[in-house]
Amino acid sequence: MPRKLLLPYRSVFSHPRAPRGLYDSLAMNAARSGYRVFSANSTAACTELAKKITERLGAELGKSVVYQETNGETRVEIKESVRGQDVFIIQTIPRDVNTAVMELLIMAYALRTSCAKNIIGVIPYFPYSKQSKMRKRGSIVCKLLASMLAKAGLTHIITMDLHQKEIQGFFSFPVDNLRASPFLLQYIQEEIPDYRNAVIVAKSPDAAKRAQSYAERLRLGLAVIHGEAQCTEQDMDDGRHSPPTVKNTTLHTGLELPFMMAKEKPPITVVGDVGGRIAIIVDDIIDDVESFVAAAEILKERGAYKIFIMATHGLLSADAPRLIEESSIDEVVVTNTVPHEVQKLQCPKIKTVDISLILSEAIRRIHNGESMAYLFRNITMDD
Repeated sequence: MPRKLLLPYRSVFSHPRAPRGLYDSLAMNAARSGYRVFSANSTAACTELAKKITERLGAELGKSVVYQETNGETRVEIKESVRGQDVFIIQTIPRDVNTAVMELLIMAYALRTSCAKNIIGVIPYFPYSKQSKMRKRGSIVCKLLASMLAKAGLTHIITMDLHQKEIQGFFSFPVDNLRASPFLLQYIQEEIPDYRNAVIVAKSPDAAKRAQSYAERLRLGLAVIHGEAQCTEQDMDDGRHSPPTVKNTTLHTGLELPFMMAKEKPPITVVGDVGGRIAIIVDDIIDDVESFVAAAEILKERGAYKIFIMATHGLLSADAPRLIEESSIDEVVVTNTVPHEVQKLQCPKIKTVDISLILSEAIRRIHNGESMAYLFRNITMDD
């Protein structure tokens, strides 16, 4: 007589006295056991976001060792089996960008050679995103990085508020570009008293679409600062003047190209009324803060009595904390996509909004094969 094939848990949970929710709970845990979450950072400050995400998921951070050898090389060791599993690598980008990129590449390749089923990179702030256009005889470094990540073994990326949405086209695999605006909008409504008397400000015409999105959702007015002293990204040479003009070059006699007039910035002006109101400047990245400080001075001159800055990625490089502390800016609100605890100690005006909730939900949905549409509710092309 052939032996019966026993199915695990079936006989136990088919018992009439078995709690109904217990089988569902164990089944859910069994489904979740098919993924692992790792942090690719070698510095403790950069692993805080990864710990928050795993706490929300009810999972443990994967066992791995990431460190720099004495000769400067990066070494990664995976300390547990990942065969046939979905693996999520959480990589926050500290000031040492290039080291973080190498850590991510080496860990992805290590997981690939360890037979992981899918390797998903969770990169809240995508590095080199400002270098997504050709500059003179430079290169589009963001596209190069996308190719390197694919070659290392990544099959999917979760990121947040890419500097240019077109960057998604550089990748040969899916990219989920999440938005931090719901968390920043919630902060405005809950933490800024009398926010109904505020006006959303774009510090340049380039940021007007983002500012308009905030203004329409909060039912507030919109103002745009026009005529910045420095050149914007669109005004820089992008290589279209190549080859360079040479004085002794002889042109074809019948070739007469129309003359392109040079741009001239108008005097700095504010389009919109900010007098007696709270000014809220919104942007995706706050790095070198000179332009934000200059915008705050202009808004103060126009009568704004409080000035807030809201941004997704708080890089806050160089002397940013000192400049913010000495400026007329009242508060700078950023998310924790980039570690900035040191800057917060230097400047109490810097506040942090936690976005680990949306990242953990994205991880859960991708692993379970659920739709990501819920995370993009009411998100338009301009957002």
